[in-house]
Amino acid sequence: MEHDFDSFAALARSRRTSLLIDRERPVNAAIIDKLCALAAWAPNHKKTWPWKFAEFTDAGRARLGETMAGDMVDAEFGDDTKRDKTRTKYMRAPSILVVGCEPHTNEMLHQENRDAVAAAIQNVLLGATALGLASFWSTPALTRPPQVLQLCGFEQEDRVIGVLYLGWPVGECSAPERPVLSITRVSS
Repeated sequence: MEHDFDSFAALARSRRTSLLIDRERPVNAAIIDKLCALAAWAPNHKKTWPWKFAEFTDAGRARLGETMAGDMVDAEFGDDTKRDKTRTKYMRAPSILVVGCEPHTNEMLHQENRDAVAAAIQNVLLGATALGLASFWSTPALTRPPQVLQLCGFEQEDRVIGVLYLGWPVGECSAPERPVLSITRVSS
């Protein structure tokens, strides 16, 4: 068991947020399928299975950028510079995975659903690292962009929790310094 922990700890410590990605070398759809299947093993307290996935490749990445920029214009979010960047930024990786979250009418479960999706994203990132992929988790400009939700095949009430850039690495990122961990222990 200690060996399993050491292997997992090494994997977790080796995961990096990186855009040092080969923009041309595609990521096989079967790999994306494996990563999304791994995401479904994230903790999900009330078994609501709230996660949703949409993959964008090739010209679909530019379509995602144009659609998100359109939603930003409609929402009067950001300036022209930010919108122009949004139109092109999804071209930085060969595979873009938009991860959505279903809402819940119960506020506690609504929040727990988001937490479950965040845990699912971590599973994807760790799986990508194990497969030798570089990855980058981005928070979208808008969490409920109507046109993007439609493009993804999500419901209009869903939220976008993350946009994941996935691809084959062309360089390495160094590990950032981590602060000293503080643990409060209460025994009685």
